[in-house]
Amino acid sequence: MLITIDDVLTPEELSTAKSLLAQSTWADGQITAGLQAAKAKNNEQLAENATHLPALRRLVLGALNRNATFFTAALPLKILPPFFNRYSGDSNYYGFHTDNAMRQMPDGSGYVRADVSATLFLSEPDEYEGGLLTIEDTFGKHGLKLKAGSMVVYPSTSIHEVAPVTAGERVACFMFMQSMVRDPGQRRMLFDMDMALLSLRETQGDSEPVVRLTGCYHNLLRRWADS
Repeated sequence: MLITIDDVLTPEELSTAKSLLAQSTWADGQITAGLQAAKAKNNEQLAENATHLPALRRLVLGALNRNATFFTAALPLKILPPFFNRYSGDSNYYGFHTDNAMRQMPDGSGYVRADVSATLFLSEPDEYEGGLLTIEDTFGKHGLKLKAGSMVVYPSTSIHEVAPVTAGERVACFMFMQSMVRDPGQRRMLFDMDMALLSLRETQGDSEPVVRLTGCYHNLLRRWADS
């Protein structure tokens, strides 16, 4: 399931994020790549000791916490603190790869199983050439270049790439989540049901059938979710 969410960041948050990133020092993107991914990865990234990284992470996590669509799509149990990357100049691509299954928390407090990945675009599409995010799933390949402040959420099992940026600068935030519902097929059914229920409530209100279907949604979530 691939879900795009517009306007995850407010214009003020996007402006703050861009200002902090413009003041940041970038490191080699290899710092978080696994052995196989490292062969395909050629970009830059904020290191764990980057001055503005804590403020940037708080900003993004705050935006995620208030976004109902993100919650419904990911059903997050644990969120690895977000990372930030840049594609420009000679550091400009990340070839096809699959994200590592287990990610260590930056403070060494444990691991997060990567069930769901997400990319939050921080550059406008006209600020760079190339840089298309292509995600491959059972329905084929999907190319994405979203407006700044918007996000795509997709299964971490997907093979994906960032094509070479041939001009300009592409800055983004990427993150990994352990979902309360491990199975992607079950997450997809819960998402579809929740979206349908939202539509029904708008047209029919909390009628008895809607209340019963809402109960089915929560009972399925109770059956499938870890906590």
